[in-house]
Amino acid sequence: MNHAQTLQTGIAEMGLAINSSEQEKLLAYIGLLKKWNKTYNLTALRDESQMVSHHLLDSLTLLPYVAGAQTMLDVGSGGGQPGIPTAICRPDLQITLLDANTKKTSFLQQAAIELELKNVRVVSGRVEAVSDMQADVITSRAFAELADFVGWTAQLLKPDGYWAAMKGVYPHEEIARLPQNITVEKVDTLHVPQLNAERHMVILRQTAAQAV
Repeated sequence: MNHAQTLQTGIAEMGLAINSSEQEKLLAYIGLLKKWNKTYNLTALRDESQMVSHHLLDSLTLLPYVAGAQTMLDVGSGGGQPGIPTAICRPDLQITLLDANTKKTSFLQQAAIELELKNVRVVSGRVEAVSDMQADVITSRAFAELADFVGWTAQLLKPDGYWAAMKGVYPHEEIARLPQNITVEKVDTLHVPQLNAERHMVILRQTAAQAV
């Protein structure tokens, strides 16, 4: 099975509706990631077929969780996961990709240009330095412990917004360390085709009295 077939099969298995032009763009993103990786060390993976499962299909698990959102912030975006695959599949969703590593944000900017992602804005810097936006949903993949993630980004979340934290194993201890004003709405176990590892989505909200 080639990369296109692997992606198509995985998308079907996940029950997602992603058209052929979006699938082509997802594969083009992997091509850019592989090309720039030689210089910028964006991912530990070198095998393109692994990139399809670990970077594309893994990122696409976010799509059902941003269904009603209009704005999204991807914190610690790194090589662009989950922000860029989400932007490709949701051109109507305004997405800000944030990372403190200028080499990575250079790549993200180039990828947004080459993939013609008009809905993507790239910000280089630490999350504490961002103050000019508020998002419906704030996401991250393996960025920080949950308490730090919500603490650093609370001012960037709309009052009725939520966090969608992408985690590996079920984060029991991290959830136990969350501040009292944060509610865990749900923790879903995710299935990522061709990925033999645990994945969970943690949806968090601020309690109404404490909303920023």
